Amino acid sequence: MKALFWLMAGCIAVTGSACKLSSENKFDCIIRNGMIYDGNGKMPYKGDIAINADTIAFIGDLSGAHSQQVIDAKGMAVAPGFINMLSWANESLLLDGRSQSDIRQGVTLEVMGEGESMGPLTPAMKKQMEQYQTDIKYKVNWTTLGEYLNYLQQKGVSCNVASFVGATTVRRYIVGEDNREPTAPELDSMRKLVAQAMQEGALGVGSSLIYPPAFFAKTDELVELCDEAARYGGSYISHMRSEGTQLYEAVEELIDIAKRAHIHAEIYHLKAAGKTNWYKMDSVIRRIERARAEGLNITADMYNYLAGGTGLTACLPPALQDGGFGKMRERLQDPAIRKQTLHDMVTPTTTWENFYVAAGSPDHILLVGFRQDSLKKYIGRSLSEIAGMRHASPEETVLDLLVQDSSRIESIYFLMDEANIKKQLQLPWVSFGSDEGSFSPEDVFLKFNCHPRAYGNVACLLGKYVRDEKVLSLTEAIRKLTKLPATNLKIERRGELKAGNYADVVIFDPATIQDHATYEKPHQFATGVQQVLVNGVPVFTNGKHTGAKPGRFVKGPGVRKQIID
Repeated sequence: MKALFWLMAGCIAVTGSACKLSSENKFDCIIRNGMIYDGNGKMPYKGDIAINADTIAFIGDLSGAHSQQVIDAKGMAVAPGFINMLSWANESLLLDGRSQSDIRQGVTLEVMGEGESMGPLTPAMKKQMEQYQTDIKYKVNWTTLGEYLNYLQQKGVSCNVASFVGATTVRRYIVGEDNREPTAPELDSMRKLVAQAMQEGALGVGSSLIYPPAFFAKTDELVELCDEAARYGGSYISHMRSEGTQLYEAVEELIDIAKRAHIHAEIYHLKAAGKTNWYKMDSVIRRIERARAEGLNITADMYNYLAGGTGLTACLPPALQDGGFGKMRERLQDPAIRKQTLHDMVTPTTTWENFYVAAGSPDHILLVGFRQDSLKKYIGRSLSEIAGMRHASPEETVLDLLVQDSSRIESIYFLMDEANIKKQLQLPWVSFGSDEGSFSPEDVFLKFNCHPRAYGNVACLLGKYVRDEKVLSLTEAIRKLTKLPATNLKIERRGELKAGNYADVVIFDPATIQDHATYEKPHQFATGVQQVLVNGVPVFTNGKHTGAKPGRFVKGPGVRKQIID
C-alpha cells in the first residue's frame, strides 16, 4: 500500500504527464536500483524511475510496480541525457542518424549552429553546399532551418536535435560573401530571416566572428539580429571575434551585444588561445562574473582538450576571402598576393586571429581532412612533417595545399593551457560542447581524422577530470551537462530527471567511464555508458546500439512565446 500511495502521489503531482496507473501498477519501463543524479546539482539518491511512452512517470520506490521492460542500474549512475552545446553533427547525422560517438557517451541532444546553420538557403547557397562537400555527400532537400531539422527527424536520428540560426548564413543569404555592410533594407530582410527561424524553433542567433564573411559583420549588425531573436526569447551564442590577441576586446563586444539587445549571451568554447595569451583567462573570468553580478545573463561552454579544430584557412588573413573561398584561391595564385600572405602568416597581429602564430610552431598543427584523394596521404601528419615531405617551407605548404585541395582543409591546432582548462571546468556557468560531428569508426568516416573530442569530450570530463583528477564533483559535472544548458536555452521538459519530463536518460558506471580517442587514432568509442534512452526508447544497451531512431527536433522558445514589442 505504501508503494501504491507514492505512485499515486507522483501521478497527481504531474498534471498532464503520461503516468498511467492500473490496478497492477504497470509501466512501459522501470529503471531500478540506480543512484539518481537528477541534474539539479544536489546529492544523488538511490531510487527507481518509471517511464510511460516518452515521459518519466514517477521517481522513487517502485518495489510494488511491474513492467515487461526492467533495467537493473545497480551500482550505476542514472542521469538526464547529456546536452552537447556545440555540435557539428549537422552533416554526419544526414549520413548516419545513429549518432554513435556521442550516444555512446550519453549525449541525447545535439545543439548546432555555430555561425553557419543548415538554413535559410538560397538556390545558390544550396548549390554551393553540395559543390563543396568533402567525404560526406548528401542532397540539400530543404530551404529553411526548420525544414532541415524536421527532415532529420523524419529521416530518423537516435538523438534529439536543435539549432541556432547562423548569423553568417543570414548574411550570406542577403549580402553574400563580400566585405561590406548591409544596407538598411538588407538589414531589415536579415531580421525577417531571423524572425522566421525563431518562429520555426531556432534557439537564437549563433555567430563565428573570426571566419569570413562573419568577420566582416560589425557589432551593430549583430545587435540588430540579436534584438530580433530576443523578441522571441532566444539567445545569442558566439565564437567571439578573438580568443587570443584581442580576447579582452572580444569579450567586451559580446557583453555589449547582450546589454544592447537584452539577450542571454553565451561564449562558444571559452579559451585563451596561444601561449602568450594564457595569462588572460583570470581577467576574462573576473570580467564575465562582474557582468553577471550586474544582471547580465552571460554563460559559456567548453571542450576538454588542449587543441582546437578548424580550417587551415585560419592561418591566413580573412580579407583574402572577401568574395568567398573561390576568390581566395584565385588570389593565392597571384605572385604578389602570395608573397604578402607568406609575410602576414608569420607576423604577429591584433587585426585578425592568426592561428599559425598562435600555435607557436608548425609541429603543433595537424592536418586531418582533405577533399582530394591524392592528398589524403597527409591525414594525421603535422604541418612540419608534410612540409618536409614536399620539400617546401611550412608557410608555402599551407598555400599550396589550400589551392590544390580547393577546401579549407580540416586541421587541429594545439593552443590551450591545462591549468586554464581546470579553472574553466570549475566555473558554475560553463557547460560543455564537443565542437565536432558524431561519427562511427566505419565506412566514409574513416576517410578523415576528426578531433578526439568527437568520441571523448564527455567521457574525458567524467573520467579524467571528475574521477581521476577530482577537478569537480560528479554531481556538478552532471548539472553542467544537463540542467544548466537546458535552462540557458529555455528548453522545456529536458535536462532534469523529473516526473513529467521527457525520458532522456543515461546510465553509466562512474568507476569505468573512459575516453579512448587520441589525436593519432581518433575513431575509438568511449566506454562505461551502459544504457541510453531517448524519448523513452532505448537506443544503446549493454554495449550495442539498438538501431532505434526516436530523436526529435527540440524547438526553442520562439514557437511558444508571445512577441515582446
